[in-house]
Amino acid sequence: MLFSRRSLNSVTNSSESLKRPFRASESKYRFLPAFIKYKSKTETKITNTTVATEEIKKKMSAFIIVSMDTSVARSAKEGIVVSYIHAGGKVGVLLELNCETDFVARNAGFVALANEIALHIAAAAPIYIAREEVPVDVLDNEKQIYAEQIKDKPDKIKDGIIVGKLEKFYELVCLLDQPYVREPEKKIKDLIAEKVGVLGENIQVRRFARFVLGA
Repeated sequence: MLFSRRSLNSVTNSSESLKRPFRASESKYRFLPAFIKYKSKTETKITNTTVATEEIKKKMSAFIIVSMDTSVARSAKEGIVVSYIHAGGKVGVLLELNCETDFVARNAGFVALANEIALHIAAAAPIYIAREEVPVDVLDNEKQIYAEQIKDKPDKIKDGIIVGKLEKFYELVCLLDQPYVREPEKKIKDLIAEKVGVLGENIQVRRFARFVLGA
């Protein structure tokens, strides 16, 4: 069998390369030593997968909270106005939902959020957006009613009962505190917070009006 000089050179070079020491920096595996070092360090630091999972959850939760706090500080002057007419045409809602940029205002997820809140308003009939908007005289009147209802209870538990009743009152009349009609375990403010985490912008309910035929 005849071999060309080029073939012999290739064989010679290959055998020489097998003899000399392996150098990671000369191959596609040049990042392997760093990975092995990182993997070893990680396995030494975290040996319990449950603990590792909990640590990741804590860090992600902290990230979302910080993101929300930062976004709330920014003004929300863009947004959309949506309408919802309930079947039969006897209940209607107008809602203004604000965000920071026109880009997000056109986002399908943001629009869907506005429509869901409008539908919820039609079904749940809130009076105020947030509990901070409830007038002092209204709160005082509610407290008087509750005090009369529990006048026979021990004094040491009366304050706690009134606080609990006020929370129920806020859930009844304040949009942000109301349980979401599609998922009662979630409040409207939680629904908004989830979208803030996704879109990274401040989202606020600016105002709404609920119309009932003949009311």
